[in-house]
Amino acid sequence: MKCPNCSRKDIGKIGANQYYCWNCFIELSIVNGTLSLHQVEEDGSLTSLDDLFEDQDLSYKADVQ
Repeated sequence: MKCPNCSRKDIGKIGANQYYCWNCFIELSIVNGTLSLHQVEEDGSLTSLDDLFEDQDLSYKADVQ
């Protein structure tokens, strides 16, 4: 899996269908075949980054892992 934000493969699994990019520090979740990206704020809350990407960038194919 490559990060749709930085295109690197520094992705770690943090939960069921939840991943974290160690390069650009965003959290990725897979919901119904679509990636949802969030920035982790200082207080631990998450801010959605989905509106910064095209739908085609957020489609997830399980065979690319």
